[in-house]
Amino acid sequence: MIKTQNLTKNYDGLLAVDDLSFSAEPGEVLGFLGPNGAGKSTTMRMLAGFITPTSGTASICGHDVGTDPIAAKSALGYLPEGAPNYGEMTVASFLDFIADLRTLAGEHRRTRLDYVIGRLQLEPVLAQSIDTLSKGFKRRVGLAQAIVHDPKVLILDEPTDGLDPLQKHEVRTLIGEIAREKTIVISTHILEEVDAVCTRAIIIARGKLVADDTPAGLKSRAPSGRLDDVFRAVAA
Repeated sequence: MIKTQNLTKNYDGLLAVDDLSFSAEPGEVLGFLGPNGAGKSTTMRMLAGFITPTSGTASICGHDVGTDPIAAKSALGYLPEGAPNYGEMTVASFLDFIADLRTLAGEHRRTRLDYVIGRLQLEPVLAQSIDTLSKGFKRRVGLAQAIVHDPKVLILDEPTDGLDPLQKHEVRTLIGEIAREKTIVISTHILEEVDAVCTRAIIIARGKLVADDTPAGLKSRAPSGRLDDVFRAVAA
C-alpha cells in the first residue's frame, strides 16, 4: 500500500532524507519516529506529493506519487504537521469544501460527513470559523478532512498534538478502529502512542533508517525494556 525505494531529498547540500526504503501493508499502523530534524516530516511530504524527491520513488496503492499523482492522492488521507486549514471558513463549510474536492456526492457524501462530524465530536463548533477554535479542535478538524473520503492509506503527522488526555484516547481508539482495513503511518514524538496504536515502528536519524521492528521487538533491545532508551540509543 505504501512503498518507498531509495527515497532521497537534498536541500542545497543538506541531506534531509538519505536513501530511505520501506513499505507498509494493509492493516499496519506504522510508527515513524526520530529526533527533530531526522527527516520525518520531509518523508511524509514526499509521500503525500507535496514536495518532490531529489531521487528515488514513492508509491501509494501502486500509484507512483511523481508520475501518477492524482491516483496516488485519491487513495490518500493526509494530516500535515500543524493541521493547516482555511481559518476564515466555518468548520461546516470547510468540510463541505473538502467533500467537493474529494468528489463525494449524494447519500455517500452525507454519510461520510455525518460520520466524521460525529466521530470527532465537531457538532458544537460547526458554525464557528476555524481561526476561533482551540488547538485541539483545529487538530480534530484536520483529522476529519483526512478521513472524510474513507481513504485506503492515512499519513498522520502528530495526530494527537494539542489534544487533552481524553481526546488523545479517543483519537487513538479511532485509529485502532479504522486500521483493520487501511495502511496508516503516524509520525509522533509521543513514545506511549507507539505502544498504544502501532503494530510496527521505524526510527530514522539524519535521514537514514536505523531501526525497523515491532514495538515489543524494539523494547527488547534495551536492558531496561523501555522504548525511550532504545530510541536514544539508535538515534544517537
